[in-house]
Amino acid sequence: MKLKLAVLFGGKSTEHEISIISAIQAIGYMNRDKYDIVPVYMTKENDFYIGEDIDKIEEYTHIPELLKKSTRVVWIKDGNKINLVRYPMKKFGNNVITSVDIAFPIVHGTNVEDGVLTGFLQTLGLPVVGCDVLSSAVGMNKYVMKTVLKDNGISVLDCKCYTWTDYEDPDALMNRIEGVFKYPVIVKPINLGSSIGISKASNREELTEALELAFEFSKKILVEPAIVKLKEINCSVLGDYEEAEASECEEPVNSDEILSFEDKYIGGSGAKGAKNGGAKSGGSKGMASLKRKIPAEITDEQRSEVRKMAVDAFKCLGCSGVSRIDFMLDEETGKIYLNEINTIPGSLSFYLWEPLGKKYSQLLDDMIDIAIKQDRENHKLVFSFETNVLEGVKLGGGSKGSKTS
Repeated sequence: MKLKLAVLFGGKSTEHEISIISAIQAIGYMNRDKYDIVPVYMTKENDFYIGEDIDKIEEYTHIPELLKKSTRVVWIKDGNKINLVRYPMKKFGNNVITSVDIAFPIVHGTNVEDGVLTGFLQTLGLPVVGCDVLSSAVGMNKYVMKTVLKDNGISVLDCKCYTWTDYEDPDALMNRIEGVFKYPVIVKPINLGSSIGISKASNREELTEALELAFEFSKKILVEPAIVKLKEINCSVLGDYEEAEASECEEPVNSDEILSFEDKYIGGSGAKGAKNGGAKSGGSKGMASLKRKIPAEITDEQRSEVRKMAVDAFKCLGCSGVSRIDFMLDEETGKIYLNEINTIPGSLSFYLWEPLGKKYSQLLDDMIDIAIKQDRENHKLVFSFETNVLEGVKLGGGSKGSKTS
């Protein structure tokens, strides 16, 4: 029997459109002999829609028209079944559109990739492909991520975190930053990806602009030293807390000092179409369209170091499924630093696995198998037990609660 696989994408995120590209691209490579695929589009208001045209990329140039011919649904747990139910419900007839066996979120950015969506799905009791709530949240928060990795001996650049409160006095904040770091510095939102809100500052004037930009997107920002002679190296990891393997390494080719949103997603030409007769693709190929060198132009020793660091970081953060870890190579010192982790990378980093002989369809199968394995493990754990702790508890006089002996 086929698995009912719900692929979720979109959502309330600055990377909403990138998620649409990544998900529809992936749907086209999923094995329809194994899975009954249910594409689920999330609007920017986090409403859920399904329909015949939801997996067609060309429909997203006119989203209001797409929604009119699609069906809004809500998630309802009915015993051991998780159903997608028509909303608003009809007074007569069956409102259950379909049931779902497993969820596959292919989402990017704050409010969706940070564990919020995964937590919602896990509360329903659904197996979820990818990282769990904790690893998703830690991976999204760049400051927490760096702190955890540094504590576990993984090389990261020193950084400082600042908030909206600090920014109430911009001059004082810049004085503090200049007291800690020499120019140039990198300023970026603490919890965004796709190079949104990130900039390099080589003097106080540029720092003013960089802070203004970063604080537009986040209440907290990160400041760290900029590597002057920088080479960026990316590596993907597939697995879980027990076993994980690294992909080939890539070297992105950027048109500016910092790899921009445009470099990542708009630089490519239209896709030629996807396999297995599923979703149609067109326009941007997502991260697969980025200009890159595969394999990266680094030494064998550096390649080994990057791949080992990637697997170590993946396991350290408790990741699952596929992630992409981005590194910075200081060409003046030869030092390699881990920059950040993408727990749901653009295009699921399939292009980094193909050079090692793993096709996209196999990569997707592996990710789903890992989620099923983890769900089996979770069913062996005890999450609740019978107790009489509520017997004899008395709450009176408007008390918020008290212990009774």
